[in-house]
Amino acid sequence: MAGGGVVNVAGGKAAQYEGRVTVFVVLACVVAASGGLLFGYDIGISGGVTAMDDFLVKFFPHVYNKKHSGTLNESHYCKYDDQGLQLFTSSLYLASLVATFFASFVTRMGGRKASMLVAGLAFLAGSILNAAAQNLAMLIIGRILLGVGVGFANQSVPLYLSEMAPAKLRGGLNIMFQLATTIGILAANLINYGTDKMHPNGWRVSLGLAAVPAVILVCGGLFCPETPNSLIERGKREQGRHILTRIRGTENVTAEYEDMVEASEIAQRVKHPFRNILQRRNRPQVVMAVAIPFFQQVTGINAIMFYVPVLFNTIGFGQDASLYSAVIVGAVNVVATLVSLGTVDKYGRRFLFLEGGVQMFISQIIIAIILALKFGGDRALSKGEAMGIVILVCIYVAAFAWSWGPLGWLVPSEIFPLETRSAGQSITVGTNMIFTFVIAQAFLTILCHFEYGIFLFFAGWVVIMTIFVALFLPETKGVPIEEMVYTWRAHWFWKRIIPANDLPHHEAEKTPKIVG
Repeated sequence: MAGGGVVNVAGGKAAQYEGRVTVFVVLACVVAASGGLLFGYDIGISGGVTAMDDFLVKFFPHVYNKKHSGTLNESHYCKYDDQGLQLFTSSLYLASLVATFFASFVTRMGGRKASMLVAGLAFLAGSILNAAAQNLAMLIIGRILLGVGVGFANQSVPLYLSEMAPAKLRGGLNIMFQLATTIGILAANLINYGTDKMHPNGWRVSLGLAAVPAVILVCGGLFCPETPNSLIERGKREQGRHILTRIRGTENVTAEYEDMVEASEIAQRVKHPFRNILQRRNRPQVVMAVAIPFFQQVTGINAIMFYVPVLFNTIGFGQDASLYSAVIVGAVNVVATLVSLGTVDKYGRRFLFLEGGVQMFISQIIIAIILALKFGGDRALSKGEAMGIVILVCIYVAAFAWSWGPLGWLVPSEIFPLETRSAGQSITVGTNMIFTFVIAQAFLTILCHFEYGIFLFFAGWVVIMTIFVALFLPETKGVPIEEMVYTWRAHWFWKRIIPANDLPHHEAEKTPKIVG
């Protein structure tokens, strides 16, 4: 099969790893995953705020006038088409893109914990500035600070979770980041639904409450341990072993500890990780670090989650109905992510990717057909048709939430060797932020011009990404991070890219054995 089988490494130490899921590691991962709350809260809050009349009157009065003009000759799809309004949403992701490369240095040299603390403090400062904003400049500066927080959190938290979790449960624990993201989105949608009725400063409450997840991350991060991998990488081997025994719940961690030390020694010889990551042996991981976050964005999910109240308002829902529908979508997002949490280490990454792609494609095509036939010009959706759209959006969001949502962060965070892990995560986050920025900045304009065709546009990309996964992504379920290289050597395509004589010396001495 194109995806390859499961790899066992003869002579590898993975089978000797002992330990269990301790309360200590679960609590540490819960606190770290709260970094996802930052990302999720912003995704959910911005769309609701940009649909609030009080916010539009203060910062974008021309959009408010266009929204309520009864003589508008433009398409209904163009009500919110404004570059400044889109910049309010997208500026955060441009800042996050820049910040992630600074975050890579902090994450490697100062540790995963230090990077998480920077994330929380920057997000806290941005939320305060946004809540107090008196003009567009204050608003955008606040968004930039939020972007710095998101960039550092998205760089450090997935790495933290991957390194703290036992290999057999790495998928489920890592998905806690995405679960926290979906909880943040749902919380933001509920808050927007309530603050919309708090005139004239409800939007300030919505933006200011972003301080809550920031405080959780800062306070929790102060008590979180550093990962053993990071401590060993920075020369604190005894401390790293001590933490490893605590999070595994056993003193017998020699095999896993020795693998970490060996990986660290290799990493220490790499003085320029961004230069090293371009070597032939790292090519499959680099391709995935670019392709997966790119595909994650062109599913269209962030276009919908950023602007779901605006989108529902555009296709004929009233203000209350738009925000209420956004809450429903957010709740589905959380529940479906829980499904992923329980299945990713049972059925594997590839199965969820492929099933999610098929489900997203079908729902997007049906939405496009309904809007093409029933909405536009002087045609309005009936209540039944509008409810059908909400249900289809929920089906689409559910598919994303148990596939490309969590796996888009999990897979890139687990496939890189230690010496290039922080650099690889920077590429992943950077690519994600570039295309998140592009989608956020362009979506309302594309919606204006493509109309219902926007869903066909994203459905086309879903077809491409599903085929890509089927052909080029090997299964990584249950494979220890230090032995991930063998999944690429066993794959029908990538084994041509990284032959055995291109591996590091210590890896080339081992002989992989393919099962399945």
